[in-house]
Amino acid sequence: MLMELLPFTLFALAASITPGPTNVLIMASGSRHGLRSTLPLVVGACMGAAGLVLVVGLGLGQLLPRDGLVRQLLAGISIVWLSWLAWQLFTSPVGEPVADGSAARPKRLAGPLSGAGLQLFNPKTWLMALAVTNVFAPAGPERASMVMLLALIFLLVALPCLGFWAWLGARASRWLGSPGRMRRFNRIMAVILLVSSWLALLS
Repeated sequence: MLMELLPFTLFALAASITPGPTNVLIMASGSRHGLRSTLPLVVGACMGAAGLVLVVGLGLGQLLPRDGLVRQLLAGISIVWLSWLAWQLFTSPVGEPVADGSAARPKRLAGPLSGAGLQLFNPKTWLMALAVTNVFAPAGPERASMVMLLALIFLLVALPCLGFWAWLGARASRWLGSPGRMRRFNRIMAVILLVSSWLALLS
C-alpha cells in the first residue's frame, strides 16, 4: 500500500512546492505580516486544496469534463478574481518607517477562510484535483475511501510546502526594511501572480 501511494505523494509534493498563485500570495503575506501571522492562511489554503480533491473525487469531477459551459464560467471567474488580487497587491500600501528604522507591518487581513476560498479560484488547484482523481483514484467500489486517503495525504504534504513559502517571505522581509524595497517586492510578486494565474489557466 505504501509503495502504491509513493507516486501520489511525489505528485502532491511537486504540485504544492512549485510556484503558483497560492504560493505567490503566501510568500507576499509572509513578507508583509511575518511567518506566524501567515500560518492561518497556509492552513486554510491546504485544507481548501484537500477539500477540493475530496469534492472533485466524490462526484464533481464527473460533471466538469462534460459541461464546457461550467468549465468556461469557472475559468473566467477565477482569472478575473486572481487578476484583481494581483492588482491589489501591486497597488497595496506599505508600512511607514517607525522609530527603529524598520517598516510597520500592515494589519493582517487574511485567515483560514481566505486561504480556503483562494483555492476555489485557483486554476492550478482545480487541474491538480482533476488529475489526482482521474489518475490515482480509478472507478470502483473503493474509490470513495481512496479519494479520502488521497485528500488527507495531500493535506499533510501541502502544509510544510506552503509553510516553506511563508518562511521564504518572512526571510525576505529582512532585506525589505524600507518602504521602497517592499513596494518593489510587492509589484514583482503581483506580476508573478498574474503570469502564474494565466499560465495555469492556459495549460
